Amino acid sequence: MISVAMCTYNGAKYLPEQLKSIADQTVSVDELIVCDDRSTDETVEIIKSFAATSKFPVHIHINEKNLGSTRNFEKCLSLCKGDIIFLCDQDDRWRKDKVQKQVAYLNARPDIDAVFSDAEMINDDSLPTGQTIWEEIEFDKRGQHIWKSGKPHEILFHGFVVTGATLAIRKSCLDRLMPFPTHVPDLIHDAWIAVVLSLENKIDFIADTLISYRIHSSQQVGFGTKVEKVHLKDRLFRDRKEKLVPLEEKANKLYELYLLLRALPFVPREKLIKLYLSQKHFYRRASLPDNRFKRITPIISQLIRGHYRFSSKDWWLPAVGDLFE
Repeated sequence: MISVAMCTYNGAKYLPEQLKSIADQTVSVDELIVCDDRSTDETVEIIKSFAATSKFPVHIHINEKNLGSTRNFEKCLSLCKGDIIFLCDQDDRWRKDKVQKQVAYLNARPDIDAVFSDAEMINDDSLPTGQTIWEEIEFDKRGQHIWKSGKPHEILFHGFVVTGATLAIRKSCLDRLMPFPTHVPDLIHDAWIAVVLSLENKIDFIADTLISYRIHSSQQVGFGTKVEKVHLKDRLFRDRKEKLVPLEEKANKLYELYLLLRALPFVPREKLIKLYLSQKHFYRRASLPDNRFKRITPIISQLIRGHYRFSSKDWWLPAVGDLFE
């Protein structure tokens, strides 16, 4: 049985296109579970209209209060009856063979609990931007090779490359994934699912663009915003706290993730060593002294240990920045 878990919130503008793409799949789903997070637009009416003519059952649940994205997906996934569940956003568009390809992959790999894919990026007008999500987050051939070589967790410790909107997951693994943590910034439902399953080598990918992922100003979470580039002049003359605060925030996030994963009895401790070292590295960077000469020894120590690779694949750039900024 195949379920779709769709979470909605004020998604009326793009919802009809997404619903149609689910209905047009070459392999039909068996149910669509919708959890609406107190929409104030026509979202619920659109889904009810779709349900009236759908060839598969559509079950609509309206939350008593706004839960937010992660808690809403937790509820939606728990309501699904399917052996395989597709996570679904309200504003994308599925390729016609998405269900067929991901179900076939999971049927062929009983050892894998989840599979995700790349996605083409589209704009407000449903036109391709010319870029894919994997290009945006630099999940390149090198990263894919590391993943396939049995170290997907090391990729995810550096950044979350699994987009929930592309994810299909076995219901049988949800018991050990839920409840989803909500106290760590940026660690939303898909990131948590991915990192836990990666530590068991139970998540894999299909290197194909199985959905069109929409970038628009009103999306709740996603890739819509770019970090503003810091210019050389700013680096040399800005308040030093502007540099150190983000490093400390990064260290705190990694430490909270480390504590969460360490508490899971089925996670091999040895796989958490690099995560532990990574959070220590960012704490050390965040606590470097104001005096540049006093920074030299701790920076060289981190360089010798190779820990600046936790900050960037171009490891020398943050090292130079730490010395002079």
